[in-house]
Amino acid sequence: QVNLVESGGGLVQPGGSLRLSCEVSGFTFRSYMISWVRQVPGKGPEWVAIISASGADTKHADSVKGRFAISRDNAKNTLHLQMNSLKPEDTALYYCARVGDDDLPDYWGKGTLVTVSS
Repeated sequence: QVNLVESGGGLVQPGGSLRLSCEVSGFTFRSYMISWVRQVPGKGPEWVAIISASGADTKHADSVKGRFAISRDNAKNTLHLQMNSLKPEDTALYYCARVGDDDLPDYWGKGTLVTVSS
């Protein structure tokens, strides 16, 4: 059974940092690209970042480029998102998602809430 579990969300002041984690099980983690996607309640999902199966290649949305960094540890079946210089507009539910053969997310975690507020 494919399972993705996010953690690390919370309340942080503008300019602060958080590190999100996603622990996965039920599939061969090192064989799949993984993405972070965020969603503000009432709005559509926004892709944040993606990492290749090996971890050698990453891409980030323009809205987070230079502030967020996606990484993975294939030995520990874990994905991370380091978030620095957080802004109120980064407030959202953050999901990790496995990227399927059609380059679209096919399995999602339940999300972790990030709130950026003073």
